[in-house]
Amino acid sequence: MSLSVKPATPCTFPTTTRPAKHVSVRCCTLTQTAVRPLKMSLDTHQPAVKSWEHLLDPLDYDPMASLFTSRAVKLGNKWKEYLGVKNWEGLLDPLDENLRGEILRYGSFVEAAYRSFNFDSSSSSYGACRYPKSTLLARSGLHQTGYRLTRHLRATSGIRLPRWVEMAPNWVATKSSWIGYVAVCQDKEEIARLGRRDVVIALRGTATGLEWLENFRATLTPVPNADTKPTHHDDGDGDDSEPMVETGFLSLYTSGTDEVPSLQEMVREEISRLLQTYGDQPLSLTITGHSLGAALATLTAYDIKTTFKRAPMVTVMSFGGPRVGNRSFRCQLEKQGTKVLRIVNSDDLITKVPGFVQEEEDADVTKDQNVYVAGLPSWIQKRVEDTQWVYAEVGRELKLRSRSCPYLKNINVATCHDLKTYLHLVNYS
Repeated sequence: MSLSVKPATPCTFPTTTRPAKHVSVRCCTLTQTAVRPLKMSLDTHQPAVKSWEHLLDPLDYDPMASLFTSRAVKLGNKWKEYLGVKNWEGLLDPLDENLRGEILRYGSFVEAAYRSFNFDSSSSSYGACRYPKSTLLARSGLHQTGYRLTRHLRATSGIRLPRWVEMAPNWVATKSSWIGYVAVCQDKEEIARLGRRDVVIALRGTATGLEWLENFRATLTPVPNADTKPTHHDDGDGDDSEPMVETGFLSLYTSGTDEVPSLQEMVREEISRLLQTYGDQPLSLTITGHSLGAALATLTAYDIKTTFKRAPMVTVMSFGGPRVGNRSFRCQLEKQGTKVLRIVNSDDLITKVPGFVQEEEDADVTKDQNVYVAGLPSWIQKRVEDTQWVYAEVGRELKLRSRSCPYLKNINVATCHDLKTYLHLVNYS
């Protein structure tokens, strides 16, 4: 597959189910030869909307088919820079082309998780994965990635429901559902290109009714087994409070049943196995997710670095993620060396919730223990703190904006949050 730089141009490839034809795809900045199906005007068999997170289609083409591949670009010894060892200094504005390719590549793993989830609430297998590990990537549109799935992952809600709910529709009563997977790079050429063996954890966004309910449990709760010692930095960026995260996210990460272990247990077991297998090699753990999956990716990274003292470099690629924890939680992430790149659409409301954000510029906030929340009158500052609704942003931010892109056909709450919008904006920026 050949790549060549082209001037920025609109992406105009529609989706279809018609026979494929070889065409030249020119998507924003790269040109490549790819197999793209042609759209016929009489096609009335378009797939039905199956995801609450994909309510409206913001694009006229399939981003999985038009994303360029960075396979030909050898990262070599610079791979740690693209995973944030230097906090992506000098790589975000303007966006480095190699980093762009890596962001799109990890975003495609998340899109594969969406495509693999069974959204059909009338099906007896609602909430399960549609494909086995051996064929999931290929059947969800990712061919020749060099990665092999090693574990399916499930998330379980900790909300206690009355017995009569068992008679409710699947999308209401389903307590545990498939949420993503672990994949390991096995291809020797891809390992050489990346400069290390890479482990990917990819997590989808909200799908089931109980996951939606967990999203609304927005008060902060202490992180179990967290290092609660006061964290201080030379620049004054620290906090004497304990690390706390959103109650619903923590519930989905740590809850399990007699039949299904928690997402936390699944991740710990698989990472332990992989570290024993590949721990003597150059290794990276890259955790990527969209929306709810982005929040769980951050919790997963925190938990891995807390549990495995000799864990390799852990990086989070977060697409459209909500806020996760308080300032102490952020400080603990930084202390661990966990790197987080938040890809944020400034028109996406989900990235602005839950809670309020603690004022970043006020260094004295950590000295007198008083919280100042931007935009709120001073007389309710203490009440906001007491209600445990004060969050802090984590990591570095790559800011995008839907309204600055002339090629998006819909600009609304749903499409601004859609993963396909994010992938298009990264490709176009």
